[in-house]
Amino acid sequence: MEIAGKLKLINKTQIFGNNGFRKREVVITTDEQYPQMILIEFVQDKTELLDNFKVGQEVKIFFNLRGREWINTEGVVKYFNSIQGWRIELLKNQEPAPMNISQQESVSLIDSEDNIDLPF
Repeated sequence: MEIAGKLKLINKTQIFGNNGFRKREVVITTDEQYPQMILIEFVQDKTELLDNFKVGQEVKIFFNLRGREWINTEGVVKYFNSIQGWRIELLKNQEPAPMNISQQESVSLIDSEDNIDLPF
């Protein structure tokens, strides 16, 4: 599935538990008669996809709709849904957000002539 709109909010990455589970949330505002503000979460390595985006940019986000069942201590069953992003791209001809220093170093390492013979 996919949704398009303007980035309203980009939260920082949160880390949970001993295993270091990572989650980063964004809010996208749809462009329709009654605009909706939709919360989408990116998890684990997908949190890094948001590093090159900034609030106000118009984007398309590809996502999966997830659902789960939970039974509380009284035995009552509850159901929860989440929207989990796995890809994000700019719409139209917009300037990408500037890369941070570590991203620039990664790009220069990939582009260097020493890495031309890599098997992948």
